[in-house]
Amino acid sequence: MLKAKQMTRAVIVGHKSILEETVNSLHKTNLFQIEDFNDDNSGLRIGRPFENVDDVSKKLIKIRSIASLLGVKDAESKKQDNTAVLSSLDDTLNKLDAELDAKTEQKSGLEAELKETESLKKELLPFANIDLSLDLYHGYENLAVFAGYVQENVESAISKITSSYEIFYDAKEGTVALFVSNEKSGEVAELLAELGFRELRVPNASGMPSESLSGIISRESGLLKQIEAIDAEIESLKDKYADFILASNELLSIETQKSEAPLRIATTESTFMVDGWIPDEDFAELEHVVKTATKGRAFVSKQEMTKEDEQKVPIEYDNPKVSAPFEEIMDLYARPRYKEIDPTTLIFISFPLFYGMILGDIGYALILLTLAFAIKKFVSSDAVKPLMNILIYCQISTFLFGILYGEFLGFPLASVHTDHGVVAGLIPGFETVELFASPIGGEIVTYPIHRTHLVMTLIVVTALIGVIHINIGYMLGFINENKKHGFMAALLEKGSWIVVELGILLAALGYVGMLPIAVGIIVFLIGFIMLVKGEGIKGPIELPALLSNSLSYTRLIAVGLSSIYIASTVNLIAFEMIWQPGTAIGVATIFAIVVFLFGHALNTVLSIIAPGLHSLRLQYVEFFGKFYEGGGRKYNPFGYIRKYTEEK
Repeated sequence: MLKAKQMTRAVIVGHKSILEETVNSLHKTNLFQIEDFNDDNSGLRIGRPFENVDDVSKKLIKIRSIASLLGVKDAESKKQDNTAVLSSLDDTLNKLDAELDAKTEQKSGLEAELKETESLKKELLPFANIDLSLDLYHGYENLAVFAGYVQENVESAISKITSSYEIFYDAKEGTVALFVSNEKSGEVAELLAELGFRELRVPNASGMPSESLSGIISRESGLLKQIEAIDAEIESLKDKYADFILASNELLSIETQKSEAPLRIATTESTFMVDGWIPDEDFAELEHVVKTATKGRAFVSKQEMTKEDEQKVPIEYDNPKVSAPFEEIMDLYARPRYKEIDPTTLIFISFPLFYGMILGDIGYALILLTLAFAIKKFVSSDAVKPLMNILIYCQISTFLFGILYGEFLGFPLASVHTDHGVVAGLIPGFETVELFASPIGGEIVTYPIHRTHLVMTLIVVTALIGVIHINIGYMLGFINENKKHGFMAALLEKGSWIVVELGILLAALGYVGMLPIAVGIIVFLIGFIMLVKGEGIKGPIELPALLSNSLSYTRLIAVGLSSIYIASTVNLIAFEMIWQPGTAIGVATIFAIVVFLFGHALNTVLSIIAPGLHSLRLQYVEFFGKFYEGGGRKYNPFGYIRKYTEEK
């Protein structure tokens, strides 16, 4: 807690004849992060992959292609025996590939035929209502044929040019089929162009268009049914082979990792050297596993960590299970550097606290708790579950603050006396109790705390919370600097800010006559000099940030008030609609319910986003800026967490 796991740099050396056994043992432990070797002038060179890499890679590509085609995704599945999957892999994969190829080829042929059918159908539709065989549209020596769209019946205009014509016109579609002698075809073409004629391609079919269209529609329906049947057969392949696909994909991924591992390892003609990192607590296990697998022929040694190593050592969190979900919030920003304080556990406390202070409503807490538990149950993604755990923690805090504030979906739980009378609460007989007068603005502190009646007091309280939070950051910064550069550097760079704040506080007490004001000024000047010496000109320039950072925490009340006003407005509109004079009760009630549900649904979404974003900002900007550097590498051990296979 508050620091990452202690890491050890280890080197494994042995003869090339035991490289495969060594790689297998490292992969099995899933504890050792291999540092990639880069060619240098040391005489070492990058190793070559194991001989089976090509065969394994081809199978992996094939199985992933099949998985993509069938739409097989990660799912809960019973683990299969590693040996059983391996023994049946080639035969099952070839059988599945052949079956799938046959189905997809058949489907592709049907889809191509369907596309041609749809194209012919589009060509036939304009001619469907013309009672003329498609065979009669072509094959003439002395006749010109015009088929297409016109804006109106052109027969009267054609008759002025020639009496030797035959015309078929579909007034509904605007389609015309016109037959004229070749001598008059030029004049007729000019006339049709003036009348907005658009030529149509005559379908490559025979018989009456309506009959052909009917046959095409029937054929199209039959093709769609055949395609649906093949899709069902492909879906049955998915159901039949899903477990095999998931297990073999995992198994082949593991084999590929191991086969390509030598590409990360330094070798000579006869030896190898694996360099990497492991948590210090696991070194003994690594040494035992490697020596057992190689029968003592591989040598495992610890390396002394240098300053340069500390800059690139991988970081593995070491937090209690309860606060581990907040590592997701840390990763959004940056992992801590080695020996730097890990603030995950502190965020576990402050993030839900700030979130709850902002939202503070029992109703929204219950809605979002239900949503979080439902998503956890029905979504199996490992990336989603920690986020839902964070949301659950935040809603527990929201529920507790909702009890403190006495709020349920914007309604007060307790009756409250105002200048305009008594506002009834949701709980009959539950009255607001006056506790004491606030020294700020003459406001009365009550239980439940009505935020809208205690604004000035809560602004001051949230600013003081900010001061405390920021100074915790300065103290953590002092610890970090002490580790890295010693006590004096820590005192000047971080301790100076606390001295400056103390000087401001003493000066304020002096201003009200409780102390000589000179004491505060002297302490402030001492802190100012320390700040200049520790941070240079940057320190004094950032002095105004003390005030702005503290005031930034007043968003804890400001954003919460906005949520209250949105909820209250929704409630007011909904209830006014029910009692609207001259409106039918049933209709008004329906609209009121719609407004109530939609308004609170929208505010629920905002209740996830706004408190979350503002709480994050207070962590990342105001808090982390005082002590946290970040930039550590993620610990990524060589291995695989099996989900679908197991070794027996």
